[in-house]
Amino acid sequence: MFALDPRLQQDTLPIGDFPLCRLLLSNDSNYPWFILVPRRDDISEIFQLSVAEQQQLWQETTALAETLKDSFDADKLNIAALGNVVSQLHMHVIVRKRDDAAWPAPVWGKLPATPYAAEQIAAIRERLRLVLAEDFTFLEG
Repeated sequence: MFALDPRLQQDTLPIGDFPLCRLLLSNDSNYPWFILVPRRDDISEIFQLSVAEQQQLWQETTALAETLKDSFDADKLNIAALGNVVSQLHMHVIVRKRDDAAWPAPVWGKLPATPYAAEQIAAIRERLRLVLAEDFTFLEG
């Protein structure tokens, strides 16, 4: 049964599900920072997914990135699967703007996380409701 790593559970807000991945929002309002987690047990590396699941992961990652670039007017998107702190396979898709607090450096460790206010979360969910494909199911949270 799929279970989210406790650190991801603690640091993120659930948004919904693509066919393969759970979409999370990092609870850091410094950047629109999204995380895709394949809903598979005991997977820490992309190569541990089946070939079809690897393709699905990239399809979901690129579809999300394209959607975020347009919806959040990104100057650049940072996409990464690191897993040094959280070993559960997850893909970061981070909207970057030239005027964000960390530009042009990586976001990791640059600033302390600033949690979202409830209104900000509602606004992001609503923005995503307008643009995410029909194969996405929103979770209430």
